[in-house]
Amino acid sequence: MASLKNQTGILYSCYHKKSSEGEHFIPNHTFGYVISGSSEIFIGGQKFVFGDGEFRFFRRNQLAKYTKYPPQGGEYKSISIIFDQETLKAVSAEYDLHALKPDGNILGLKLEPKTLLLNYIESLKPYLDNANDKSLTKIKVKEAILILLQTNPELKNILFDFTEPGKIDLEAYMNEHYKFNVDINRFAYLTGRSLATFKRDFEKIYGTSPNRWIQQKRLEDAHYLLKEKGWKSSDVYMEVGFKDFSHFSFAFKKAYGITPSKL
Repeated sequence: MASLKNQTGILYSCYHKKSSEGEHFIPNHTFGYVISGSSEIFIGGQKFVFGDGEFRFFRRNQLAKYTKYPPQGGEYKSISIIFDQETLKAVSAEYDLHALKPDGNILGLKLEPKTLLLNYIESLKPYLDNANDKSLTKIKVKEAILILLQTNPELKNILFDFTEPGKIDLEAYMNEHYKFNVDINRFAYLTGRSLATFKRDFEKIYGTSPNRWIQQKRLEDAHYLLKEKGWKSSDVYMEVGFKDFSHFSFAFKKAYGITPSKL
């Protein structure tokens, strides 16, 4: 299982077995380092693969699916530094740093293992083992921001872009992300809409409510995987976005007149 420390800004993860996390909402920019093992992350149709000794960066306000693989006979270990908006705004004001040309195309990056980055990670290791000091956490998070700006100056246009998600193509976004198990409020926010506008726009496009359409799409995917691909019902429900098997089984039987295990 995972070990979590200093969740205010620094996260240490440790897994003994292959861990299919399924999905994750990335609310803040995240800088990370894989100590051992490897991971696969899918964001916006892109696949990112990171192995031990590699650095990564993901921008905020994204939905991701990922799997963590421990090395043979070992543990998957990683460190993530989370850059909250309050800290970034403070750094922006203190050093007069601003996004000159916001770049929405970069979803994630594999960063070169430069000496400054490696030294920074080394400085975190004893701290992770011994401390839970919020003031020290803030200092280390700020240090990470400044080091990233020195080693990867192009990140300035991402880190200091404080705009909220703009209105985007709702149909294209939903067709790509409907399997993510997030509530309608979050889908509205990520497509740049109020909840009322999201529901209104959705009805115009699909002729039904968001919840109804999402469930129908997930059930159609589940039916295909069960009948055409021979998947087990216990493996299907999470793949298509249901939280628990009992809800999936009930909805499937209501839609198709048979339980998923008997298809």
